[in-house]
Amino acid sequence: MAKILAMSADAVTVEVVEELLGREEHEVKVAPDGNEGLDLAREFSPDVIICDGTSPQINFLEVCRLVKADRELAAAYFILLTTADRFEEAQEVDAPFDDFLFKPIVKLELLGRVRASKRSRELRAQLALAQQQLQMSRDPMLQSEKMSILGELVSGIAHEINNPITFIYSNLTHVQSYASDLIELLRLYQKELVNPGAEILQKQQDMDVEFVLDDLLKIVSSMRTGSDRIRQIILSLQDFSRSDRSGWQLFDISDGLENTLLLLQHRLPAREGRRDIKVMKEFGNLPQIECYAGLLNQAFLNIINHAIDVLEESAQELAELESIKFKPVILITTQVVDAERISIEIADNDMAISKDITAQLSEPFLVAPPAEPPIYSGLALSYQIIVEQHKGELKCFSEPGKGTKIYIEIPLRHS
Repeated sequence: MAKILAMSADAVTVEVVEELLGREEHEVKVAPDGNEGLDLAREFSPDVIICDGTSPQINFLEVCRLVKADRELAAAYFILLTTADRFEEAQEVDAPFDDFLFKPIVKLELLGRVRASKRSRELRAQLALAQQQLQMSRDPMLQSEKMSILGELVSGIAHEINNPITFIYSNLTHVQSYASDLIELLRLYQKELVNPGAEILQKQQDMDVEFVLDDLLKIVSSMRTGSDRIRQIILSLQDFSRSDRSGWQLFDISDGLENTLLLLQHRLPAREGRRDIKVMKEFGNLPQIECYAGLLNQAFLNIINHAIDVLEESAQELAELESIKFKPVILITTQVVDAERISIEIADNDMAISKDITAQLSEPFLVAPPAEPPIYSGLALSYQIIVEQHKGELKCFSEPGKGTKIYIEIPLRHS
């Protein structure tokens, strides 16, 4: 059964359409002019629009173009009712109708046009699905290639940065040792030289020698901590973006999650409207798994990024007082399921009404319309990486007011 809108001021035409299509159990609505027809179309969302181009109350060309320009109505199958002599006029103005029918209406032809509209809608839906599937199948290949290129680029940059940082870090150990020895020697001089000269006393006073001696080792220690932090970030970048050209690799999931969190550390501190996001980790003693490490890291990054996004949205949606009290938390848990599989759970305590993302995960081809941003594209890509490429499982459990948990299972071996 189809929803059909007929635009016509001709009583005979309306009677034929209502009687014939109503007998076929289609839902038929009628509008006597173009303005009312457009309003009814937006309310009714018809599958088929039959527009009488011979009615003086209807500017069929304007109606047709407005329908096809409307994103909600463009999929409707537009059938133009006309006469043989006026059909040439419609062709000359290049009206974007889908089909036409001459008046007076031949009942079998009308039924044929409506049935053709159904087949056309089915073919359009199949084509749209095929295009989406093609795009989604290309995305992992493009992502894999992009990760490989990124891995090579990051590896080269990290290598160039790592050399001077390693030089600085290793020499700071000697600087700290030399500074300690010199301070100890200076203390001995102070102890032995009971009555220093005026010049020495003046220099001690000018430089505040006691403060310098106390602060020098603290500065060196801070420099070592900072350089060590840079080294850790570089190693995390190298590990996160490692190339997958060599195929399956043995990989430590705990290291991958730690590296991902390190790269997302800048998003966790408090911002206007929310407190710090606390990340709690309950990592089990996991064996190394066989996987595409770079792609798996990308999946973790997408999922944790999504958790941070929803927590930020939750804080914004809550009232000001509730937002101050709200303590955003992400809990990451890993454990061994059995001799063949491990599991990862990434949960948040989103207090707003959780959006239903289960469909987007289990049906990754249900993508957003072209005019809307692909909000869940990152999660859909994670689904493909984990389920299709690693033969694992990815499930979402969401409860309004209590948050969302994404549960992942991955096989230990694939060879």
